[in-house]
Amino acid sequence: MDYNRVKNDESILHELWPLDEIEPQNAKFPCCIVWTPLPIVSWLAPFIGHIGICREGGAILDFSGSNLINVDNFAFGSVAKYLQLDRRQCCFPPTLFGHTCKNHSAHAEFGSAISWDDALQSSSRHYEHKSYNLFTCNCHSFVANCLNRFCYEGSMNWNMVNVAALVLFKGKWVDGLSVLRSFLPFMVVLCFGVFMVGWPSIIALSSFSFLLFVWFLLSNYCFRNLIDC
Repeated sequence: MDYNRVKNDESILHELWPLDEIEPQNAKFPCCIVWTPLPIVSWLAPFIGHIGICREGGAILDFSGSNLINVDNFAFGSVAKYLQLDRRQCCFPPTLFGHTCKNHSAHAEFGSAISWDDALQSSSRHYEHKSYNLFTCNCHSFVANCLNRFCYEGSMNWNMVNVAALVLFKGKWVDGLSVLRSFLPFMVVLCFGVFMVGWPSIIALSSFSFLLFVWFLLSNYCFRNLIDC
């Protein structure tokens, strides 16, 4: 019993080799979800940005245009925020019957992988044939697809909304400058709007953010047929 247990533990440790250190200066974020503000859109709604997911070696992959997966060339600027994921929370079945998650049937049907990088490669191939749309098929969709392929934290229900919430509430800022460049444009737009128009500008910005939030909430949870990604 102890022998088999130790053997299994050693096998897991062998497969999940230690990751390199996170190196923001070299844009290396092993097994992380990364985020950066978007031009114009983030100026109006600072909680919205562009995200990608990283290989075990730290290279960033992101879906930034129709049939386009960037590799180690993060679109829209350097990483401002990141969240390192725990590979032990993933299901990497070596065989069809080797699933460790509770959703083994759904996971097998969706498409599983034998390793972290293998899952990213499968999702990348899938999105190389997808048309980009900010509202229905975007960078968050790509990362959600990767997490579902991992069956991360035992869930097959990752989507644009909970992926965005994961980074928003659990992500770490790279440095103070990253915070500044994420929120300064919004503050400038806000102050300029108040100066030129008055308080109605605040209502307009709030309405824009609210409508985006409602759209993504409804499209991901109530009308999933709208999301073809």
